[in-house]
Amino acid sequence: MTTVTIKDIQAPISAEMAEFERKFREYMKSKVPLLDTIMGFIVKRKGKQLRPILVLLTAGTCGGIKEATFRGAALIELLHTATLVHDDVVDNAHYRRGFFSVNALWKNKIAVLVGDYLLSRGLLLSIDNDDFGFLKIISKAVREMSEGELLQIEKARRLDITEEVYFEIIRQKTATLLAACCSVGASSAEADKGIQEKMGIMGEKLGIAFQIKDDLFDYGEDEIGKPRGIDIKEKKMTLPLIYALNNAGWMDKRRIINIIKNKSEDPAKVKEVIAFVKQSGGIEYARDVMMKYFAEAYEMLQDFDDNIYKKSLEKLMSFVIERKK
Repeated sequence: MTTVTIKDIQAPISAEMAEFERKFREYMKSKVPLLDTIMGFIVKRKGKQLRPILVLLTAGTCGGIKEATFRGAALIELLHTATLVHDDVVDNAHYRRGFFSVNALWKNKIAVLVGDYLLSRGLLLSIDNDDFGFLKIISKAVREMSEGELLQIEKARRLDITEEVYFEIIRQKTATLLAACCSVGASSAEADKGIQEKMGIMGEKLGIAFQIKDDLFDYGEDEIGKPRGIDIKEKKMTLPLIYALNNAGWMDKRRIINIIKNKSEDPAKVKEVIAFVKQSGGIEYARDVMMKYFAEAYEMLQDFDDNIYKKSLEKLMSFVIERKK
């Protein structure tokens, strides 16, 4: 596969993305000076913006980008940003994308309130414009994301996650938001319910592939993306590790679980777990599963007529599994 960049993906919607960014900044404004300062800080440190891109490209594929598409993309991005701000508080994380997090600069109390503000701005944006269809999709996504996070916390204490539970966690935590992007995009283009649901399923499959790719970064050879072994240190059971443990002998399994439970702060021990997963074929297995979900999502997209947006959506799918961070 050729290397795909965000610039390549954005090419057919570059004008629309500029318009989206202008509208998004407008939606985040506040009359409270402190809040407005923090909103400016967040906007300047935005990431790859995969989610609004996905909303716009899905709308283009399903019939055309309309004014409602920008509101749908903004709603998703407001929700996503709110969850990131709250996640950093929950995880006590002081950095986000190489910059200080909101809680690191303004403390937890303000960060929680900022997350609440972002969420309320998204809800009001929908209500004020009678976008109740978007609201239904997003409310379901918020519920699922919260359930997925809590399920992961509950299971992490016992380290007994099966593949079935793992897929349920990542479907709820990660895939449900990408599914919402695709459903909202199709809805904004006034596609029928069947198309909206189909796009939602496609987005969910892409989201699962996205999360497995994230899991694989934990076992990378170089320091790109997140630091190596961070999931192991945080006692997160990811697919390569689950597979390795399921195929290990009793002694090895006990040794590795003991390291994760009691010695995950020791870099040498984390390296031991990484080596165990690699030797057990956990990396290859996870890659194969990721490619299966990617292929299923890609195949679903082929039912739509060719246009510039669909071509870019194909590039976005490739980017998800090829990205370096």
